[in-house]
Amino acid sequence: MTVPTPQNAPEHAVQLNHLRKVYRQRKGDPAAADGGKVALKDLSLNVPRGSFFALLGPNGAGKSTLINILAGLVLKTSGEAKVWGHDIDREMRAARMSLGVVPQELNLDPFFTPRELLEVQAGLFGVPADKRRADDILAAVGLADKADAYARSLSGGMRRRLLVAKAMVHSPPVLILDEPTAGVDVELRRQLWESMRELNARGTTILLTTHYLEEAQNLCDRVAIINHGELVACDETAALLARLDSKEMLITVDREIEAIPAALEAFRTERPGPRQVAVSYPPSRAHSGEIIAAIQDAGYKITNLTTKEADLEEVFLRLTSSDAADRAPLDAGGSVREAASR
Repeated sequence: MTVPTPQNAPEHAVQLNHLRKVYRQRKGDPAAADGGKVALKDLSLNVPRGSFFALLGPNGAGKSTLINILAGLVLKTSGEAKVWGHDIDREMRAARMSLGVVPQELNLDPFFTPRELLEVQAGLFGVPADKRRADDILAAVGLADKADAYARSLSGGMRRRLLVAKAMVHSPPVLILDEPTAGVDVELRRQLWESMRELNARGTTILLTTHYLEEAQNLCDRVAIINHGELVACDETAALLARLDSKEMLITVDREIEAIPAALEAFRTERPGPRQVAVSYPPSRAHSGEIIAAIQDAGYKITNLTTKEADLEEVFLRLTSSDAADRAPLDAGGSVREAASR
Protein backbone atom coordinates (compact mmCIF):
# COMPACT_ATOMS: atom_id res chain seq x y z
CA MET A 1 0.00 0.00 0.00
CA THR A 2 2.20 2.82 -1.29
CA VAL A 3 0.91 6.37 -1.20
CA PRO A 4 1.38 7.89 -4.66
CA THR A 5 3.39 11.10 -4.80
CA PRO A 6 2.41 13.17 -7.85
CA GLN A 7 5.00 15.33 -9.58
CA ASN A 8 3.23 18.50 -8.43
CA ALA A 9 3.14 17.41 -4.78
CA PRO A 10 3.75 20.30 -2.38
CA GLU A 11 7.04 20.72 -0.57
CA HIS A 12 5.20 20.79 2.74
CA ALA A 13 2.44 18.37 3.68
CA VAL A 14 1.05 20.76 6.30
CA GLN A 15 1.53 24.53 6.40
CA LEU A 16 0.43 26.80 9.23
CA ASN A 17 0.78 30.57 8.95
CA HIS A 18 0.00 32.81 11.94
CA LEU A 19 -2.68 30.40 13.13
CA ARG A 20 -4.71 31.66 16.07
CA LYS A 21 -7.59 30.18 18.03
CA VAL A 22 -9.52 31.92 20.79
CA TYR A 23 -12.37 30.10 22.55
CA ARG A 24 -15.18 32.42 23.54
CA GLN A 25 -16.14 32.16 27.20
CA ARG A 26 -19.53 32.41 28.85
CA LYS A 27 -20.43 35.44 30.92
CA GLY A 28 -19.09 35.17 34.42
CA ASP A 29 -16.01 33.20 33.36
CA PRO A 30 -12.83 35.08 34.39
CA ALA A 31 -11.37 34.54 30.91
CA ALA A 32 -14.34 36.31 29.32
CA ALA A 33 -13.04 39.68 30.49
CA ASP A 34 -9.88 39.10 28.47
CA GLY A 35 -11.78 38.21 25.31
CA GLY A 36 -11.69 34.43 25.78
CA LYS A 37 -9.22 31.60 26.21
CA VAL A 38 -6.34 31.72 23.73
CA ALA A 39 -5.45 28.17 22.64
CA LEU A 40 -3.12 29.00 19.72
CA LYS A 41 -1.07 32.18 19.47
CA ASP A 42 0.18 33.16 16.02
CA LEU A 43 1.45 29.62 15.30
CA SER A 44 3.51 29.18 12.13
CA LEU A 45 4.81 25.71 11.27
CA ASN A 46 5.70 23.62 8.20
CA VAL A 47 5.64 19.81 8.08
CA PRO A 48 7.86 18.60 5.19
CA ARG A 49 6.38 16.12 2.73
CA GLY A 50 7.37 12.54 3.57
CA SER A 51 8.57 13.35 7.08
CA PHE A 52 7.81 11.58 10.35
CA PHE A 53 6.99 14.65 12.41
CA ALA A 54 6.44 14.80 16.17
CA LEU A 55 4.20 17.45 17.73
CA LEU A 56 4.96 17.61 21.44
CA GLY A 57 3.69 19.72 24.30
CA PRO A 58 2.33 19.45 27.84
CA ASN A 59 -1.39 19.09 28.53
CA GLY A 60 -3.22 22.24 27.47
CA ALA A 61 -0.45 23.32 25.08
CA GLY A 62 -2.78 23.44 22.07
CA LYS A 63 -2.03 20.14 20.33
CA SER A 64 -5.62 18.90 20.29
CA THR A 65 -6.90 22.27 19.11
CA LEU A 66 -4.44 22.21 16.21
CA ILE A 67 -5.42 18.68 15.19
CA ASN A 68 -9.12 19.51 15.38
CA ILE A 69 -8.64 22.59 13.20
CA LEU A 70 -6.85 20.53 10.54
CA ALA A 71 -9.56 17.86 10.73
CA GLY A 72 -12.35 20.43 10.35
CA LEU A 73 -13.79 19.88 13.82
CA VAL A 74 -12.85 23.32 15.18
CA LEU A 75 -12.92 26.67 13.38
CA LYS A 76 -9.77 28.77 13.59
CA THR A 77 -10.03 32.39 14.69
CA SER A 78 -7.50 33.72 12.18
CA GLY A 79 -4.46 32.70 10.16
CA GLU A 80 -4.00 30.14 7.42
CA ALA A 81 -3.75 26.36 7.39
CA LYS A 82 -3.10 24.09 4.41
CA VAL A 83 -3.07 20.31 4.06
CA TRP A 84 -1.21 19.00 1.00
CA GLY A 85 -1.37 22.49 -0.48
CA HIS A 86 -5.15 22.84 0.01
CA ASP A 87 -6.47 25.66 2.17
CA ILE A 88 -8.75 24.18 4.83
CA ASP A 89 -11.32 26.97 4.26
CA ARG A 90 -11.27 27.62 0.51
CA GLU A 91 -10.60 23.99 -0.51
CA MET A 92 -12.25 22.21 2.38
CA ARG A 93 -13.10 18.95 0.62
CA ALA A 94 -9.67 18.55 -0.98
CA ALA A 95 -8.00 19.27 2.36
CA ARG A 96 -10.16 16.66 4.14
CA MET A 97 -9.46 14.06 1.45
CA SER A 98 -5.72 14.65 1.90
CA LEU A 99 -5.83 13.90 5.62
CA GLY A 100 -6.38 10.80 7.71
CA VAL A 101 -6.79 11.07 11.48
CA VAL A 102 -6.23 8.26 13.97
CA PRO A 103 -7.90 9.34 17.24
CA GLN A 104 -6.74 8.36 20.68
CA GLU A 105 -10.12 6.83 21.54
CA LEU A 106 -10.94 3.33 20.31
CA ASN A 107 -14.13 4.31 18.47
CA LEU A 108 -14.90 1.03 16.71
CA ASP A 109 -18.27 -0.70 16.29
CA PRO A 110 -17.73 -4.05 18.05
CA PHE A 111 -20.26 -5.87 15.84
CA PHE A 112 -18.53 -5.05 12.54
CA THR A 113 -15.62 -6.93 11.05
CA PRO A 114 -12.47 -5.03 9.99
CA ARG A 115 -13.40 -5.49 6.33
CA GLU A 116 -16.91 -4.14 6.93
CA LEU A 117 -15.60 -1.18 8.91
CA LEU A 118 -13.24 -0.23 6.10
CA GLU A 119 -16.01 -0.57 3.50
CA VAL A 120 -18.27 1.75 5.51
CA GLN A 121 -15.46 4.25 6.01
CA ALA A 122 -14.65 4.20 2.30
CA GLY A 123 -18.29 4.90 1.51
CA LEU A 124 -18.28 7.90 3.84
CA PHE A 125 -15.34 9.34 1.91
CA GLY A 126 -16.99 8.65 -1.43
CA VAL A 127 -14.43 6.09 -2.60
CA PRO A 128 -15.90 4.24 -5.63
CA ALA A 129 -16.53 0.53 -5.08
CA ASP A 130 -14.02 -0.47 -7.78
CA LYS A 131 -11.26 1.57 -6.10
CA ARG A 132 -11.67 0.32 -2.56
CA ARG A 133 -8.68 -1.60 -1.21
CA ALA A 134 -9.86 -2.95 2.13
CA ASP A 135 -7.89 -6.19 1.89
CA ASP A 136 -4.68 -4.43 0.81
CA ILE A 137 -4.94 -1.95 3.67
CA LEU A 138 -5.62 -4.68 6.23
CA ALA A 139 -2.59 -6.58 4.95
CA ALA A 140 -0.46 -3.45 5.26
CA VAL A 141 -1.29 -3.11 8.97
CA GLY A 142 -0.97 -6.82 9.67
CA LEU A 143 -4.66 -7.64 9.98
CA ALA A 144 -5.26 -9.71 6.83
CA ASP A 145 -6.01 -12.83 8.88
CA LYS A 146 -8.55 -10.91 11.00
CA ALA A 147 -10.52 -9.39 8.12
CA ASP A 148 -13.70 -11.30 8.98
CA ALA A 149 -13.39 -11.39 12.77
CA TYR A 150 -15.65 -9.17 14.85
CA ALA A 151 -13.89 -6.03 16.11
CA ARG A 152 -14.81 -6.93 19.67
CA SER A 153 -12.61 -10.04 19.43
CA LEU A 154 -9.46 -8.09 18.51
CA SER A 155 -6.71 -7.31 20.99
CA GLY A 156 -5.93 -3.74 22.00
CA GLY A 157 -2.98 -3.54 19.62
CA MET A 158 -5.04 -4.91 16.74
CA ARG A 159 -7.76 -2.34 17.37
CA ARG A 160 -5.16 0.43 17.27
CA ARG A 161 -3.93 -0.87 13.91
CA LEU A 162 -7.51 -1.08 12.68
CA LEU A 163 -7.93 2.62 13.48
CA VAL A 164 -4.89 3.31 11.31
CA ALA A 165 -6.43 1.22 8.53
CA LYS A 166 -9.71 3.20 8.77
CA ALA A 167 -7.78 6.44 8.41
CA MET A 168 -6.08 5.15 5.24
CA VAL A 169 -9.14 4.01 3.24
CA HIS A 170 -9.14 7.11 1.04
CA SER A 171 -5.34 6.99 0.50
CA PRO A 172 -4.52 10.27 2.24
CA PRO A 173 -0.94 11.48 1.81
CA VAL A 174 -0.97 12.90 5.37
CA LEU A 175 -1.77 10.90 8.50
CA ILE A 176 -2.25 12.31 12.00
CA LEU A 177 -1.67 9.87 14.85
CA ASP A 178 -3.02 11.22 18.14
CA GLU A 179 -1.44 9.34 21.05
CA PRO A 180 -1.54 6.03 19.11
CA THR A 181 0.20 3.98 21.81
CA ALA A 182 -1.56 5.40 24.87
CA GLY A 183 -2.51 2.63 27.28
CA VAL A 184 -0.86 -0.27 25.43
CA ASP A 185 1.88 -2.51 26.79
CA VAL A 186 5.50 -2.46 25.67
CA GLU A 187 5.20 -5.29 23.15
CA LEU A 188 2.13 -3.81 21.46
CA ARG A 189 3.85 -0.42 21.37
CA ARG A 190 6.77 -1.93 19.49
CA GLN A 191 4.39 -3.55 16.99
CA LEU A 192 2.66 -0.23 16.38
CA TRP A 193 6.03 1.47 15.94
CA GLU A 194 6.88 -1.00 13.19
CA SER A 195 3.55 -0.41 11.44
CA MET A 196 4.07 3.37 11.59
CA ARG A 197 7.61 3.09 10.20
CA GLU A 198 6.35 1.01 7.28
CA LEU A 199 3.60 3.53 6.48
CA ASN A 200 6.12 6.36 6.49
CA ALA A 201 8.55 4.36 4.33
CA ARG A 202 5.78 3.93 1.75
CA GLY A 203 5.47 7.69 1.38
CA THR A 204 2.89 8.74 3.97
CA THR A 205 3.69 11.93 5.87
CA ILE A 206 3.00 11.25 9.55
CA LEU A 207 2.24 13.85 12.20
CA LEU A 208 2.53 12.20 15.61
CA THR A 209 1.42 13.49 19.00
CA THR A 210 2.64 11.52 21.98
CA HIS A 211 3.50 11.82 25.66
CA TYR A 212 6.13 9.09 25.27
CA LEU A 213 9.19 11.16 24.43
CA GLU A 214 11.24 8.02 23.77
CA GLU A 215 8.72 7.23 21.04
CA ALA A 216 9.20 10.58 19.33
CA GLN A 217 12.99 10.31 19.59
CA ASN A 218 13.05 6.81 18.06
CA LEU A 219 10.50 7.36 15.29
CA CYS A 220 10.56 10.98 14.18
CA ASP A 221 13.04 12.84 12.01
CA ARG A 222 11.68 16.26 13.02
CA VAL A 223 10.19 17.56 16.27
CA ALA A 224 8.11 20.62 17.11
CA ILE A 225 7.36 21.59 20.70
CA ILE A 226 4.50 23.93 21.56
CA ASN A 227 3.66 25.41 24.95
CA HIS A 228 0.76 27.69 25.86
CA GLY A 229 -0.23 27.81 22.19
CA GLU A 230 3.18 29.02 21.01
CA LEU A 231 5.93 27.29 19.08
CA VAL A 232 9.02 27.05 21.31
CA ALA A 233 11.17 24.74 19.15
CA CYS A 234 11.12 23.11 15.72
CA ASP A 235 14.08 21.28 14.22
CA GLU A 236 15.45 17.95 13.12
CA THR A 237 15.50 15.57 16.07
CA ALA A 238 19.29 15.21 16.06
CA ALA A 239 19.79 18.98 15.80
CA LEU A 240 17.38 19.61 18.67
CA LEU A 241 19.28 17.18 20.88
CA ALA A 242 22.57 18.78 19.88
CA ARG A 243 21.23 22.19 20.94
CA LEU A 244 20.90 20.94 24.49
CA ASP A 245 24.68 20.47 24.45
CA SER A 246 24.67 18.34 27.55
CA LYS A 247 26.25 15.06 28.51
CA GLU A 248 26.57 13.29 31.83
CA MET A 249 29.52 11.26 33.06
CA LEU A 250 29.28 9.00 36.13
CA ILE A 251 32.69 8.21 37.59
CA THR A 252 33.46 5.67 40.33
CA VAL A 253 36.81 5.91 42.09
CA ASP A 254 38.86 3.69 44.40
CA ARG A 255 38.07 5.49 47.66
CA GLU A 256 35.62 7.89 49.24
CA ILE A 257 35.56 11.32 47.62
CA GLU A 258 36.35 13.93 50.24
CA ALA A 259 35.60 16.98 48.07
CA ILE A 260 34.72 17.73 44.45
CA PRO A 261 37.91 18.65 42.52
CA ALA A 262 38.20 22.41 42.05
CA ALA A 263 38.34 22.03 38.25
CA LEU A 264 34.79 20.63 38.28
CA GLU A 265 33.14 23.04 40.71
CA ALA A 266 31.71 25.28 37.96
CA PHE A 267 29.69 22.39 36.56
CA ARG A 268 26.62 20.63 37.84
CA THR A 269 27.93 17.79 39.94
CA GLU A 270 26.26 15.22 42.16
CA ARG A 271 27.54 12.51 44.47
CA PRO A 272 25.25 9.45 44.06
CA GLY A 273 27.53 7.46 46.36
CA PRO A 274 30.54 8.04 48.59
CA ARG A 275 32.90 6.86 45.82
CA GLN A 276 30.97 8.35 42.89
CA VAL A 277 30.65 11.72 41.20
CA ALA A 278 28.27 12.61 38.34
CA VAL A 279 29.35 15.50 36.11
CA SER A 280 27.08 17.24 33.55
CA TYR A 281 29.10 19.11 30.93
CA PRO A 282 28.69 20.68 27.43
CA PRO A 283 30.51 18.41 24.94
CA SER A 284 30.90 21.30 22.49
CA ARG A 285 33.25 23.07 24.91
CA ALA A 286 34.58 20.35 27.18
CA HIS A 287 36.19 17.00 26.42
CA SER A 288 35.63 13.89 28.50
CA GLY A 289 39.39 13.47 28.77
CA GLU A 290 39.62 16.76 30.66
CA ILE A 291 37.09 15.59 33.25
CA ILE A 292 38.94 12.31 33.69
CA ALA A 293 42.22 14.20 34.08
CA ALA A 294 40.66 16.46 36.73
CA ILE A 295 39.66 13.41 38.78
CA GLN A 296 43.07 11.77 38.40
CA ASP A 297 44.92 14.99 39.19
CA ALA A 298 43.02 15.10 42.48
CA GLY A 299 44.64 11.78 43.43
CA TYR A 300 41.78 9.38 42.69
CA LYS A 301 42.00 6.16 40.67
CA ILE A 302 39.00 5.58 38.37
CA THR A 303 37.48 2.09 38.69
CA ASN A 304 34.38 2.56 36.52
CA LEU A 305 33.02 5.16 34.10
CA THR A 306 29.73 5.49 32.24
CA THR A 307 28.30 8.29 30.07
CA LYS A 308 24.75 9.34 29.23
CA GLU A 309 23.77 11.40 26.19
CA ALA A 310 21.09 14.08 26.32
CA ASP A 311 17.63 12.84 25.34
CA LEU A 312 14.45 14.44 24.08
CA GLU A 313 12.91 14.43 27.54
CA GLU A 314 15.59 16.83 28.78
CA VAL A 315 14.96 19.17 25.83
CA PHE A 316 11.22 19.02 26.42
CA LEU A 317 11.49 19.79 30.12
CA ARG A 318 13.97 22.61 29.52
CA LEU A 319 11.64 24.30 27.03
CA THR A 320 8.29 23.77 28.76
CA SER A 321 9.15 24.03 32.44
CA SER A 322 7.52 26.86 34.39
CA ASP A 323 10.75 27.22 36.37
CA ALA A 324 12.79 30.03 34.84
CA ALA A 325 16.01 28.28 35.84
CA ASP A 326 15.03 25.23 33.82
CA ARG A 327 14.37 27.37 30.76
CA ALA A 328 17.98 28.56 30.53
CA PRO A 329 19.57 28.55 27.05
CA LEU A 330 19.96 25.07 25.67
CA ASP A 331 23.69 25.44 25.11
CA ALA A 332 24.55 26.99 28.47
CA GLY A 333 27.74 25.84 30.13
CA GLY A 334 31.48 26.29 30.22
CA SER A 335 34.55 24.18 29.70
CA VAL A 336 36.64 22.39 32.26
CA ARG A 337 39.62 24.54 31.33
CA GLU A 338 37.56 27.71 31.81
CA ALA A 339 36.44 26.49 35.22
CA ALA A 340 39.96 25.65 36.25
CA SER A 341 41.24 29.09 35.26
CA ARG A 342 38.71 30.95 37.43
